[in-house]
Amino acid sequence: MSLKKIQAEVDKWINQFEEGYWPPLSMLAAVMEEVGEVAREINFLERFKPKKPWEKSGNIGEELADLIFSIVCIANYYKIDLDKEFDKIMKKYATRDINRWRRK
Repeated sequence: MSLKKIQAEVDKWINQFEEGYWPPLSMLAAVMEEVGEVAREINFLERFKPKKPWEKSGNIGEELADLIFSIVCIANYYKIDLDKEFDKIMKKYATRDINRWRRK
């Protein structure tokens, strides 16, 4: 699914509610919460920090998808075309980092 389609799907879901998008700082807080949940899962999966007996085992894919949802909400709020921005950032990496690592 393209980022444009993901953005449209998130927008459709959010706009079915009177409250709509949260204020930007609340959305940023949601992104940070999701980053923390991804970090927690990675720490557990890599055996750096075992979970407590009462903590449920999570799914890193689900946590990453939650993070994408939260980021898309911010992009939609500010009317940012993530397809366009992602293309620009990949071009930046392709030129800036072309000789940074050893090629396979």
